[in-house]
Amino acid sequence: MGHSFNITRIYARSDSFFTFSFQEICSLNAYPYLVCSRRKGTCGTSVIKQTRASDGLKQLHNIHSSVAINRVYTQTGFCKGNVRLKSDFKVRNIRNNIASGPSLDSFIAQTQFQGGNANIQKKEAQTQSEDAAPYLPASALSGADRKVYFETYGCQMNVSDTEVAWSILQSHGFQKTSEPKLADVVLLMTCAIRENAEQRIWNRLEYFGSLKRKRGNSKNPLKIGLLGCMAERLKKKIVEKTKAVDVVAGPDAYRDLPRLLSVADSGQTAINVMLSVDETYADVVPVRLDKASKTAFVSIMRGCDNMCSYCIVPFTRGRERSRPLSSILEEIKGLSDQGAREVTLLGQNVNSYRDVSEETYYGYGTPESEDTNLAEGFETIYKSKKGGLRFAHLLERVAQVNPEMRIRFTSPHPKDFPDEVLHTVKDYNNICNQLHLPAQSGNSDVLQRMRRGYTRESYLQFVDHVRTIVPGVSISSDFIAGFCGETESEHQDTLSLLRLVRYNYAYLFAYSMRQKTHAYHRMEDDVTDEIKNRRLNEIIGVFRQNVQEINQQQIGQIQLVLVEGPSKRDPNQMVGKNDGGTRVILSNIESAGASTGDVHENHLKPGDYVAVEITAATSQVLKGQVLFPTKLQKFPLDLQSWKDDRISEQARS
Repeated sequence: MGHSFNITRIYARSDSFFTFSFQEICSLNAYPYLVCSRRKGTCGTSVIKQTRASDGLKQLHNIHSSVAINRVYTQTGFCKGNVRLKSDFKVRNIRNNIASGPSLDSFIAQTQFQGGNANIQKKEAQTQSEDAAPYLPASALSGADRKVYFETYGCQMNVSDTEVAWSILQSHGFQKTSEPKLADVVLLMTCAIRENAEQRIWNRLEYFGSLKRKRGNSKNPLKIGLLGCMAERLKKKIVEKTKAVDVVAGPDAYRDLPRLLSVADSGQTAINVMLSVDETYADVVPVRLDKASKTAFVSIMRGCDNMCSYCIVPFTRGRERSRPLSSILEEIKGLSDQGAREVTLLGQNVNSYRDVSEETYYGYGTPESEDTNLAEGFETIYKSKKGGLRFAHLLERVAQVNPEMRIRFTSPHPKDFPDEVLHTVKDYNNICNQLHLPAQSGNSDVLQRMRRGYTRESYLQFVDHVRTIVPGVSISSDFIAGFCGETESEHQDTLSLLRLVRYNYAYLFAYSMRQKTHAYHRMEDDVTDEIKNRRLNEIIGVFRQNVQEINQQQIGQIQLVLVEGPSKRDPNQMVGKNDGGTRVILSNIESAGASTGDVHENHLKPGDYVAVEITAATSQVLKGQVLFPTKLQKFPLDLQSWKDDRISEQARS
């Protein structure tokens, strides 16, 4: 339908009128009833909110009372046009029209839902759960054992989001498959942080579109959905550019997936990309995609308030909101019971965690009158936040769940590392001595244009401070090459910062301008792609040289390694990670077992802690020989005992 629409949004509990874009109304689960009438090729339309009330369904009435109602639509993802406030309607007339008009039951009996293969009945509609879409029967939301294939791109948060989405779909009767050709539903969890990430999605859509065309209009036609950040950012372009996509769901709309897929079954494109100010999926228990893995991700907060000038995250993920502490602890306890040995806490700005769901925390938390602490020399563009249970408190409680479970977290902002966080990392053996400190640039002027809230000097002072409190800490970082206006001397400052700090790991990228960001509106992307790529290669070169030297210095050390599984390159070898997060290839397993009697090739398995002597190193990995099995908390004592035994053996020989 390409008609222009005049739409009035009516609140049953309010006399107020508001103006919204049509796409916003189309994506609102709370306003699902679209009453459409035609006269001479035009369409007069009204949308009325159905409140959830115990006395039954609210009544709907077409405000254009002089025009006969032609059809009633029970979903709203198919129209285009502008939504304009009809100021000539009076609240009194609207109330009278609603009170005297036909009820919803007058219309829904005529509506057939294809995905459920049944007519919507009055009795069924009245007995639906409050959480269900009020115009669909429970059977319409059922997956009916349809197979879902997931493909995940981008950050670790997207992995966690995929597990949330799968949990919701599984509870509605969907099944999972690892083979796209066997799938009835293909869902791509997307990333919008850089242009090349989005291009990969477009390429994959072409492939899945071909699978869809081959399937044709069979009994089970293939449905394709885009989830996550790219879905929110490019919602309109996605629908216009490709006809293959049936469902578009933003990061805060995963609860709505069963309804969206039901709508898609009727042949319409279903869209919900509304951002939320409170959605954390705290009550959704994620279903792990790899149940055999001994590592897991736990989302503790969503969104970001930093508004760095290059970053699109605040526009695709929304404002910061944190999960209640109790729900996080419950999930981590469940993971521990399932055998997980490493948990990574996730958030777009993970260490700005602030739980204000309870007034008191039995001695924990920051008083309501007290500002939250920042690292010295750092500032924000937003007001200081007060009160709540902060990241240091959360870290301490999480570390106490299982002392044999490693705890990591990402992605933090350097400003949110007050001393209490650093001391908590130091005090608990199972909190890994690995900190991610995204610098982005080594030049103060560039950092100011990026709106990062610190200078080169304050960043370097902070790194020294971190290493004083947490000796032997492994530091990783992010860097952007070729940001707006970056000069050659500013680029050289970034190279010098890399040499000074000597990072153990880094994520390095050429700048990619994103719409909606401050840089997009106020700056010029004036560094050519050729220069960006050259500078990026120089950053990569300096980093690899540094990390090669750092890894070489670890040869001969005995480190605690958590075994993760067989090596992809050589299934006869195992791979794990040390405390600093560096991958370690484990060799000579069988011979090591012979000397201890406890470890051999058949017994060494994912989730085991082993003492490993590092024998070789590259810029990517360490290689080592397994010495003996141990526990996380016992490792220092076991290591000393092992050294004492070797000294005794050498003395006897």
